[in-house]
Amino acid sequence: MSKLSKLLMAIASIILIGFLGKALILDEAVKGYLVTFFFVGSGLALLRLMINAIIGKMKGKHILVKIGFFAVLLGLGIPFQSWFRTEVIFSMSKAFIVPSISVMVASVVLMTIVYGIIGKRIQAARIEKMQLN
Repeated sequence: MSKLSKLLMAIASIILIGFLGKALILDEAVKGYLVTFFFVGSGLALLRLMINAIIGKMKGKHILVKIGFFAVLLGLGIPFQSWFRTEVIFSMSKAFIVPSISVMVASVVLMTIVYGIIGKRIQAARIEKMQLN
């Protein structure tokens, strides 16, 4: 793991522990949103890694396949993002927005690195198992 990954994990962990710890210790009303946004960020991290893997496999594919993939991706992503912004974020109390978005961004950064490490270990174990057979 690189120094940059370790630094980003440390910063994201401090942000997450700080916001979640403060909300839980002081029993703030935002704590439910923070936990929810942590899991939303974790899901976005998985989605990011999945999309990157799919894009990596697109090398050599026909241009219409690539255009179709991105059309479907945007066709699903833009309406969801618009709904999430207007119905979820803008309907929240103004005091909840900054901590919630901070936790979501920190969890995306942290969990992208964590899921990447887990994926590399699983892939290494599969390769080792295949070599033993």
